[in-house]
Amino acid sequence: MAAKFKVVDLFAGPGGLAEGFSSIRGDDDQRVFDITLSVEKEVAAHRTLRLRSFVRQFDKPPALYYDYLNGETSFASLTSAYPQQWNAAIDEARMLELGMPEAQQELDPVLDRLRQEATPTVLIGGPPCQAYSLVGRARNKGISGYDPTKDQRHFLYREYIRIIERLQPAAFVMENVKGILSSKVGKDPIFKRILADLEAAGGTPDSYVLLPVVRSDESGPNRFIVRCEEFGVPQCRHRVIILGVRSDLARLMPDCVKDGLLERRGHKTTVEATIKGLAALRSGLSKEPDGSVEWQRAAGAAMEVAADACAAKELQEVRRLLLDSAAEVTGCQQPYERQSRSLSTPRDNELADWLVDPELRSLPNHETRGHMRADLSRYAFAAAFAHVFERSPKANEFPELLAPNHDNWKSGKFADRFRVQLWGRPSTTVTSHISKDGHYFIHPDLSQCRSLTVREAARLQTFPDNYLFEGNRTQQFVQVGNAVPPLMAKQIAKGLAEFLSPLVEQAAVELETC
Repeated sequence: MAAKFKVVDLFAGPGGLAEGFSSIRGDDDQRVFDITLSVEKEVAAHRTLRLRSFVRQFDKPPALYYDYLNGETSFASLTSAYPQQWNAAIDEARMLELGMPEAQQELDPVLDRLRQEATPTVLIGGPPCQAYSLVGRARNKGISGYDPTKDQRHFLYREYIRIIERLQPAAFVMENVKGILSSKVGKDPIFKRILADLEAAGGTPDSYVLLPVVRSDESGPNRFIVRCEEFGVPQCRHRVIILGVRSDLARLMPDCVKDGLLERRGHKTTVEATIKGLAALRSGLSKEPDGSVEWQRAAGAAMEVAADACAAKELQEVRRLLLDSAAEVTGCQQPYERQSRSLSTPRDNELADWLVDPELRSLPNHETRGHMRADLSRYAFAAAFAHVFERSPKANEFPELLAPNHDNWKSGKFADRFRVQLWGRPSTTVTSHISKDGHYFIHPDLSQCRSLTVREAARLQTFPDNYLFEGNRTQQFVQVGNAVPPLMAKQIAKGLAEFLSPLVEQAAVELETC
């Protein structure tokens, strides 16, 4: 892994892909991938991205950074103490809207300079996925007069391709939702068009060779699907990831690489192994006084309401569990507090090595949100049901007394409207919807009676514990949900470095010989 690469990260979000790529070190302990340019348009995500770029300027985060995470120093004091590193972060992380003339005017000179330099480049990132996701497409159908041929989100991949053409990277990694495989613009399948455009991004129809990331027996478009739970990520996150290698380098690669970079693993990491060790946090109370005593009374009452609703014979064990938990909450001498300083080590060694920072004195972004009493009862029922039946209840399994007043509750369209995560499995896909209400991400511990915190969601996404998400809590949840899991990105980067570095070196030798 002697060769070094400069990386351009487009549609970067909070920087999940860059975090994984920047973690790869060569034999000289230097970074193989240098994140040179990252671009994101959202204000809060850009602030997160820029701060992480600042942290990467150091071999390890400075002590003042931990003071900032702990609320003991200001952002201004942190950045002013290290002006050189802060200016480097500003230069790398640009807040621009790709596809707009202003962005093109600012970025093109940088891309041209990178192309002229001797160090090869790698392009990473993925266009926004809302127009391709199944949920997004369903939502678009409900918009009066919606015309997919005029939805610019369908065509942001063209800006990605334009930058490939401008930069001519040695390789690129493009990520998107699985829904892109079946998405259409009018009657035209968009994925087929994307593949053809990517292959021809260098000016000829075969400028780039497209490879799957995972070795599998699947053919056609499905060969590009990556199932993150098969690679130690504690989350069932399925995404399309395309690896493109410039044709002059692809001709040198061994045949085995053409089948994919990575082998699937047998072991899957669970929710329990990832977040169970964190200290119990009580939920907040919404629209009423919120204190420890008030919460004890509210949570106990909510559990009793849920228990009273479980009249059906098949729910009697659930009922008993709810009543026992209600008694423990109402009789608790030490109330559940928001303990953002509580730390824990995941039970999976590889994940622990990746997530845990022994220098941390507190976990950032680890505070609960408030819930209405009616939702506390539903959360308690869902967690108790999951404990008994080892699965999350469907809408038609909720007692009538706990059913929300939603027009579509019995339609069957949202059977998982309240979904508890399960201790013994990887989580379901962490999406930006977690920013809305948390109903899809109920904590499996009945006694806590709440949805996941930003930090818990970030752990399931494999962001290191010292990774701070800027912005308000809603913005933080959106960033986490939209990101690529850094641990997945790390494995892709490692595989790419191992096979691409020798190709670049061999191509350079051939060029000198000529």
